[in-house]
Amino acid sequence: MKTTADRTLSGKTLFVTGASRGIGLAIALRAAADGANIVLVAKTTVPNPKLPGTLYSAAAEVKAAGGQALTVPCDIRDDVAVAAAVEVAAKRFGGIDILVNNASAISLTSTPATPMKRFDLMFGVNVRGTYACTQACLAELMKSAQAARNPHILNMSPPLSLKSHWFAHHVAYTMAKYGMSMCTLGHSAEFKEHGIGVNSLWPRTAIATAALLLIPGIDPHKCRKPEILADAAWLILTSAASTTSGNFFIDDTLLKENGVTDFDRYAVTPGTQDLIPDFFVD
Repeated sequence: MKTTADRTLSGKTLFVTGASRGIGLAIALRAAADGANIVLVAKTTVPNPKLPGTLYSAAAEVKAAGGQALTVPCDIRDDVAVAAAVEVAAKRFGGIDILVNNASAISLTSTPATPMKRFDLMFGVNVRGTYACTQACLAELMKSAQAARNPHILNMSPPLSLKSHWFAHHVAYTMAKYGMSMCTLGHSAEFKEHGIGVNSLWPRTAIATAALLLIPGIDPHKCRKPEILADAAWLILTSAASTTSGNFFIDDTLLKENGVTDFDRYAVTPGTQDLIPDFFVD
């Protein structure tokens, strides 16, 4: 992986969806530590006892970490709202350099157990939301490229696979996540001429987020923390967009390739050997 000379996100503006908690917030905080501007895009404005964290608590954390924060309440299924969010962000920070498509909906259910309302939610957030945000940010990312600011799109989605075992138990969810990955495949080729890097990032193990822990049977002590994805995302986003595009990165593989040897620090419970594997990684 070829990287930019300075390896920093200082002064860059990141548009991060699903940024009020979990992986999105972790990526935002890692960028904020460099002094980045973070556009926090999410629906949660009122505290939820089951899902801690709001846009405003996330903004406070970003500022404490050293970044600038802009909160934009937005349902990314609404393309008009997404376009307005991009306009507000570009006006505030003078442009957008990086889009992180992190927002996602999950339902690990069989076909009979998946109401069409839930099906529509997953496709609306995962596929349509990713596509809408990419489309809305494209003009700003092209401006970033013209200004040699190394623009990137990062989709939090898995490597593509046609192995049936990844579909058999949750067809709708798999199709929705693979829809995000198909955006990576297609947009990396489509936007190559503009100098925009487009990649996917996915965890090897389950990540202890509030949303995941709502799923019955998930033991948080056998998970890794979101910071592993934040560090891996930072490596991608500080890489040269012209040569780092069209990849489906796995977090710990990427970190190993960049000299990281201590993965115990990412474990919720250090010393744990039987970490829960995530989906879609053969």
